[in-house]
Parts: sequence; C-alpha cells; structure tokens
Amino acid sequence: MTKKLQLYLIALLFVSSLSVMAKIPSKEKKILIDLYEQTDGAYWITTWDLEKEANEWYGVKIEDDHVVEINLHGNGLEGVIPNSLGKLEKLKVLNLAFNKLTGAFPVSLVQLHYLEILKLEMNSLSGTLPESFKKATSLKELTLFNNLLDGIIPEGIGAAKNLRILNLSSNYFVGSLPNSIGNLKELESLELFGNKLSGEITIDLGNLKNLRELVLSFNGFEGSLPKSVGTLSNLELVQLQGNDFNSVRAFLYTSSQDLATFDSDDEFLNIKFGDEIRYQSRLADTKFEDAIE
Repeated sequence: MTKKLQLYLIALLFVSSLSVMAKIPSKEKKILIDLYEQTDGAYWITTWDLEKEANEWYGVKIEDDHVVEINLHGNGLEGVIPNSLGKLEKLKVLNLAFNKLTGAFPVSLVQLHYLEILKLEMNSLSGTLPESFKKATSLKELTLFNNLLDGIIPEGIGAAKNLRILNLSSNYFVGSLPNSIGNLKELESLELFGNKLSGEITIDLGNLKNLRELVLSFNGFEGSLPKSVGTLSNLELVQLQGNDFNSVRAFLYTSSQDLATFDSDDEFLNIKFGDEIRYQSRLADTKFEDAIE
C-alpha cells in the first residue's frame, strides 16, 4: 500500500468518525423536526435540509452526540415554540430572538438543568412566566424583552441563582418586584423598562454587588429606593425615570465610580451625575491624549 493511499484512508476514517460522532438520538432529531414544523421551517430565511444529518442544520450545535445549542436568531420563525424543546436535556443555549413567535412561554424550558442562555426577545409571546425556576440552576441569561407577557414576576425566579442578565423590559408585567430577586447575587443586569410594575421596592438591592445595569424606568414604582443601592459600586447605567418614587436620593452618595448614564425624575441628581460623567469623560480624553504624545 502506497503512502498516498494510506493517508487517503486515514482521512476517510477521520471524516467517517466525525459523521458518526455527529449523530444524535432519534428522539432529539424528532424534537428538532418538531421545532421546524411548528415554526414554518420551510419558509425560514435559512432553512434545514431534513434529509441531512442534524449537525449540518443551520444554528444547531452538537457535542458528545447531543444537541447543546440552537441559535436561530432573526431567521424568520413564525408559529409557536414546542414544549418538546424541554426534553433536550443537554441543551445549553436557546436563541430564538427577533422572530415572529407567538403562544405561551414554554414552562418546560426552565426545567432544563444545563440551560445557560435563553433568548426569546423581540417576538410576540404571551401569557405568564412559570412559578418555579428550581431546576434552572445553570441559567445565566434570560432575555424576554419586547413580547406580550403579563402577570406577576414570580417569586420563584429567585431560585435561578446563577442569573447574570434578567431583561423583561417592554412587556405587561404587573404587581410588585419579588423580594427573591435579592437572592440573585450574580446579577449584573436587571432591566424592567416599560411594564406595569408598581408598589415599593423592598428588596435589599445592596445584595446585588455585581450589578452594572439597573433599569426600572416607566413603571409605577412608589416610595423611596432602598438606601442599600448607594453601596452598589459597579453600577454603570441607572434609569429610574417615569415612576412615582418619592425619593431616589439613596444614590446621592453612591460608591460607584463608573456611572456612564443616570436618568431619573430628580433633576438635582440628573445634573449632579451628568456633570460628573462629563468631567470623568474629559479626564479620560486628557489621559488618552497624554498617552499618545
């Protein structure tokens, strides 16, 4: 056997092994086909050839013979999200944002133990969020902004203890902010803009020490912000305007040195932080000029 032929056979075996490794259980392939059929897959912007193996399907990632990622962001999906997706036990990433999805938020998705990223923003999903997030212990990002979701934000969301990004903006959520959000100590971004939330905020926001973005604007929150917000040293963006707060002066002595945006209905604080942000910007520009001289 010639060396050239040996190399060819080795390459052929390698490609064949990849093909075998890429195969997934038939039940997982059936779930993917269910998603395809329920969301008008034949008319997606980039569609799937169902005659090919699933590892060749656009937006599908497979590891160790299991589906671990589905990313069909902005791909023209239209229809409902099948509950069967909640049976993809190894799924880590589900991104179906910027499509035309309707129907209820599938409860089964927050029962996926390995799911880390769930992005369903910019659709037309309706109904309420699940009561329990006990199994969502790996979830790091939940972005649902610009949908038609309503009801309360469930107390059970505090069980998703590894959440870093929670964005529920531009929906129709009502009621008060659940105290369990104070348990989300890894949270970096809390965005609730443009809902119908109300009442006093009784959460100890000071527990959220990693928080960089706090967006509560255009709701119906009342009372005074908890004093503990002043201890949040990593804040970069704060938006509080369009509420019924009596006072947001808890920010008067904030320990954050990184504020780049501050908006509220308190003109004194807006001017104070606006001046400081502009001053810090001028300092940064001067340092940059010094560095290039």
